[in-house]
Amino acid sequence: MPEYYPVYLNLDGKRCVIFGGGTIAEGKIKALRQSGAQITIISPDATPGIKKALSDGEVEWQERKYQAGDLEGAFIAIAATNVPDVNREIFKECESLGILLNAVDDTPLCTFIAPSIVKREPVTLAISTGGASPALARKMRETLSEDPNLKWADLANVLQNARKIVKQKQLVIDPDRWQCCITNELLELAQNGLEDKALEILIRELTTSESPELCPDLGSCDGSGCSIKNNKASMEKIS
Repeated sequence: MPEYYPVYLNLDGKRCVIFGGGTIAEGKIKALRQSGAQITIISPDATPGIKKALSDGEVEWQERKYQAGDLEGAFIAIAATNVPDVNREIFKECESLGILLNAVDDTPLCTFIAPSIVKREPVTLAISTGGASPALARKMRETLSEDPNLKWADLANVLQNARKIVKQKQLVIDPDRWQCCITNELLELAQNGLEDKALEILIRELTTSESPELCPDLGSCDGSGCSIKNNKASMEKIS
């Protein structure tokens, strides 16, 4: 089994061809549309869901079997037919044209595999077992979707804006200092709709060279933010 390189693809405006018209093919449509892909379904038949996507203008459907040349101009392809020989022909054409292919339940024919997704806007976590067990990937997705640490995704907009400001000022911030400044205080502000206040505090603490509120030892910071600041906040609540 190959060692896959994890990557996110920009599919906006790019042609994606799905071979097959069953429930698996239908299940691929939503995520591809959310990514902005231009989807063509090639299959002699299609599920009601695919037909609805067609009527909604979300996909193009060519009502026939695979033919050589179908992949011209495609960026990626998905082989979701139940005919192994057809999937192999699709693989050969993809290989000759340098097109990425996901062959459902046929890992040796895949040049990319689709991960299981946990999403808390705008953060996306991708989970893959390298094709070993889709069931395990699903189990991990369902488990992680309830993980309380996903709350940190609510700070994404604040951190994105802070990053823009830091770049505009042409500042170089140590990665550990970023971690030190991602605190429960900022998270609570963001979750309460006070993103501007959170951004103001974050920029101040990122750019102040000597701040008594920052860890003297950045190694003491952990995934929940600055340990010294969080301990201080806890003591204030107790008092």
